[in-house]
Amino acid sequence: VQLQASGGGLVQTGGSLRLSCTTSERTASGGAVAWFRQAPGKEREGVAALRWNGYTYYSDSVKGRFTISRDNAKKTYDLQMNNLKPEDTAVYYCAAGSPILSAILRAGTYRDWGQGTQVTVSS
Repeated sequence: VQLQASGGGLVQTGGSLRLSCTTSERTASGGAVAWFRQAPGKEREGVAALRWNGYTYYSDSVKGRFTISRDNAKKTYDLQMNNLKPEDTAVYYCAAGSPILSAILRAGTYRDWGQGTQVTVSS
């Protein structure tokens, strides 16, 4: 699967951004698309995932602020980010794979990755 992320930018604390991930094919049964982020000097962190069956998963750090959604016709997966904080600053990546549920936000379980898009939240 080929993926392309877009929509990053600079926003003030409390602001919103919407990231979009365009995929080359629909998610097959058992598959998922997830958003990860990586800040300088930190490990890549899974923030949101959406499985083929429509179930969504979020890290505790973004729960209630971020929403992952998809448009099946367009084969896109969006990440709506609200109430952004400086600690949300990172390069954001989308990825596709067939992770088991217990590893739904683990980077190592995703096979295909898009290029990153920078999100910067100013204080």
